[in-house]
Amino acid sequence: MTGFAILGRDGTDAGAPARRAAARDRHLEVITRFAADGRLKLGVPLFDAEGSVAGSLMVLDVPDELGAREYLLEEPFAREGVWLSYEVIPFRIAPLPYQPLPSGPAPAQPTHTVTIAEDGTDAGAPARRQAAQAAHLDFVRGAAADGVLACGGMMLDPRGQARGSIAVTRHATLAEAEAFWAADSYVTGGVWQRIRRWRTRFAPLPYTPLPRE
Repeated sequence: MTGFAILGRDGTDAGAPARRAAARDRHLEVITRFAADGRLKLGVPLFDAEGSVAGSLMVLDVPDELGAREYLLEEPFAREGVWLSYEVIPFRIAPLPYQPLPSGPAPAQPTHTVTIAEDGTDAGAPARRQAAQAAHLDFVRGAAADGVLACGGMMLDPRGQARGSIAVTRHATLAEAEAFWAADSYVTGGVWQRIRRWRTRFAPLPYTPLPRE
């Protein structure tokens, strides 16, 4: 599946939590509808190291950027100033033996970690990714089968070439996620050059299944 990831960033001003709270019910109405018809494959909040909401990650299964823009036109977080900025990223979910996404009541505390890792931009970056790819796929395939990797895939540049990765793993702390990924060939092989992480949790949305092998 090739679609888009939306990385929304909340404000850091004193009014940011109130704006999110005011729009939350309408946000849930929109993403519930998009999840039910298969256009939203994943939608989670992002928490910083102090536990404050920093933004959102939304993964869309839409055929083109127009589909992503249609979602953004309906998304209250985008229309009502909850996200002060957002990035629309071409994204391909890796087809892996995923377990179903969590669907019970939303937990009080974060249970997972979102990792966004960008490849290097030097001339050797594509070769490093290619050299590490087979071992990386073995690593994430096992993690998906075990339920540790909830969802993962590849960020793409405008030419359709790899520019990095997004992964959501069952790690309640950033330190646990960092230790987990330290063993992956994309880290040991220097593929990922800039890594950002946030804690997250899942809302009970009517997701359709993720792509599988």
